[in-house]
Amino acid sequence: MSEHALTVLQSCSLLSGLPAAALREAAAVARVRPFQANQVIYERGEVQSTLSVVGSGSVRISSTNEQGREVLLTLFEAGAWFGDTVFSPGMPRVFGATAHTDGDLVEVPGQDYRELLARFPEAYPRTLDMLSRRLWSAISIIEDNVLRDIPARVGRRLLFLAEMHDHSRGLGPVTFKLTREHIANMMGMTRQGVHGVLKTMEEEGLIHFGYGVITLPDPNALRDYLNRRPD
Repeated sequence: MSEHALTVLQSCSLLSGLPAAALREAAAVARVRPFQANQVIYERGEVQSTLSVVGSGSVRISSTNEQGREVLLTLFEAGAWFGDTVFSPGMPRVFGATAHTDGDLVEVPGQDYRELLARFPEAYPRTLDMLSRRLWSAISIIEDNVLRDIPARVGRRLLFLAEMHDHSRGLGPVTFKLTREHIANMMGMTRQGVHGVLKTMEEEGLIHFGYGVITLPDPNALRDYLNRRPD
């Protein structure tokens, strides 16, 4: 059993309802899969059932538009899980996964994970809670895109990424590898279209840009800022 795999699985919120013995079983069958920046990890449409947990680095979930341009949907940092098809084997992956930085994944075969849930049903409440949160986040993003103006859309997407990064929901300072271009791509806008919004937030001290990274020094302050302004 890989100690690294066990440590990663212990940090995953989706698996936090499993007892220690079950996590050790999962780590025993897991595979640690290294990846390099911009390496395609999973193709859209692949039919395979694996629970993937980011061990180190970050992974971007994306789609491709009609012109063949990659459209960034979200970014998963260490500890985050993806691979919802693990709950519906035989279904194709709706989105692709590409390495955003160097790092590694811990992959648990879907059949083994489902067998663990069957033997440890006490994990189901936590599992369903995590799935519900993931669904709620997706619906919230759809709602933001329809009902809110550009500053609110950008700010709330940054908060979503901060929450995905900080799984404890402590929401202290959060830094992730993201540029202005990535944010524009994620919002389906041009860099010029989001420049003014990001500049205002930076002047307010709500975000800081470094070389290829963005920091939210206080995500709760960003949330308060968004709540104070009209949508």
